[in-house]
Amino acid sequence: MRRPRLFAISLLFALPLAAQTAATPPPLTIENATQAALRQATAYQQAVIDEEIAALDLTQARAALLPRARDSFTATYNKPIRPGATDPAFIAQNSVREYQQLLGVEGTLDFGMRAAMSRSRALLAAAHAGTEIARRALVRGVREAYFGLALATAKRRSAEETLAAAEEFERVNALQQNAGELAEIDVIRARLQTAQRRDDVEQARLQEANALAAMRVLAGIRAPEPLSVSDLTPQPSSADVERFTADTIAKRPELTQAEQQLRAARSDIGVARAGRLPALSYSVDEGFDAPSLHASDIREHRGYLAMANLNIPIFDWGIGRAKQRQAELRAQAAENQLSITLRETEQEFRAAHEEALTAVRRADNARAAVADAQRNADISIARYRAGEAPIFEVTDALTTLAQQRNNYQQALFDFEMARARLQEAAGE
Repeated sequence: MRRPRLFAISLLFALPLAAQTAATPPPLTIENATQAALRQATAYQQAVIDEEIAALDLTQARAALLPRARDSFTATYNKPIRPGATDPAFIAQNSVREYQQLLGVEGTLDFGMRAAMSRSRALLAAAHAGTEIARRALVRGVREAYFGLALATAKRRSAEETLAAAEEFERVNALQQNAGELAEIDVIRARLQTAQRRDDVEQARLQEANALAAMRVLAGIRAPEPLSVSDLTPQPSSADVERFTADTIAKRPELTQAEQQLRAARSDIGVARAGRLPALSYSVDEGFDAPSLHASDIREHRGYLAMANLNIPIFDWGIGRAKQRQAELRAQAAENQLSITLRETEQEFRAAHEEALTAVRRADNARAAVADAQRNADISIARYRAGEAPIFEVTDALTTLAQQRNNYQQALFDFEMARARLQEAAGE
């Protein structure tokens, strides 16, 4: 016996979402989300502070090459223990009272000062590259959270649409069963299908809530301020992948950081070598050294004072040689690290490029699978209506459609993340 025509069945997969009662703000763009995250307290902000510290180290190293001006005033009083004595108690002092004021410059000249400045300059460049690495890591995290929220939202919407279709299917079957046109088993199976779809919605809502919380933390947007993101790219293409080439790998901050760390390590060799060479310290002053602050005494003891000290290392039990050898080994290790980083960046680009192309193919395959699953559901429903197929064929078709929709959304998310990794691997 042919089953009667099911009414409202055409709405099974075209039920719209519930109309919103209030206007919603425009979705947060990935660019705005990134800018908001960069303003939060993160490892990136710590890297910025480290870079500023390195810049101040360079300022100090540069200043060490220049004479330092100073003005010093010293007052000394000493007296013997025995009473009535008028001579100074200590032989190093010139009188009981001694006043000294010197205004001049002092400095140090050795062979390691320029090497130290070169090291500080390289470390500043390495810190700047480290800041860029931290920024890219934060951007990567923002993209993952942003598109993760887009994926969770898409899955929740798909689950709700599938649930609405299952509820409508259950309602129609219940009406037919009440009219004596359908067996109870068919209604039970429809009800079980609805229960499964309702569970899918609850899980999807939980995933969306977790993704939303993560996005709020990164962007610094507190509840109850609304937050929504743009949808995933509906049709990724290989053109989005092929525009990234290996020619830009050299721009990656990881390579810059490794190169500057090698440069700093080589400068350390110069600093260690300078510890085994003579060093000169000097001071040039103008002032007075008088027994009182009377003008006549100050004029009498006023003059110029120039001093120089040449320190020549002779024997230190091999300490200087060991420090120099340590610096040479560190430079060798930094050179090895640069070679390793170069190979890793090349491998990362190749892997990211292939991953992105694979994601494009997966998205195309998933899109076609959704179309086939939709067609399969339509045919199964038509066969069921005509009495040519049991109800479990319809429930299986609905389950397959829900799974294929999830697979499609997951493929779109994987493409977004693969493209982001490829862009980072290409040094852009």
